[in-house]
Amino acid sequence: MRPKVPSFEELLSSAEHTAVHLEMRDAYAVAEEREDVARWSGGQWTVEDGRRSLAGWLALVSTTAARGVVFRRARIVSEPVADYIRFEHFTTPLNIEAGEQVRWLPRRQALGIALPANDFWLIDGRLVRFNHFSGIGEAAEPEMSDDPAVAGLCASAFEAVWERAVPHDEYKI
Repeated sequence: MRPKVPSFEELLSSAEHTAVHLEMRDAYAVAEEREDVARWSGGQWTVEDGRRSLAGWLALVSTTAARGVVFRRARIVSEPVADYIRFEHFTTPLNIEAGEQVRWLPRRQALGIALPANDFWLIDGRLVRFNHFSGIGEAAEPEMSDDPAVAGLCASAFEAVWERAVPHDEYKI
């Protein structure tokens, strides 16, 4: 039986040491970002808008990081980057300010890394939340795994990506 999928608040509250996130899509079409992305694309969205829009997430990261949990996020991206990736790059300083470390890996440099099929969060190297998306980038039902082999694959994949990836402040788009 698969573990119940907790909320992000519950998931991050359970973290004692690490929370790592691997993103591998070039575009996401999640409902809660649609308006922000559209306004940003039209040049009508600022960092302060981002701070307000992401306030709940940023507070959760900040609170969790204050407990000593190390947050690392890696993004594998195609180049030239998609507009959505430009949006993410624009908002990433807010993630960093809240306590995340963020790196970017051009997809061509990911060759030879065994990657799971989906984006994921890995908590303390033991619990994996897979984020599933439809073909057009809409969020689908997430899935949890506490299988040690699955967690091991995700940990190995993340570390290989992290080692090759470029820190946010050095990745130019």
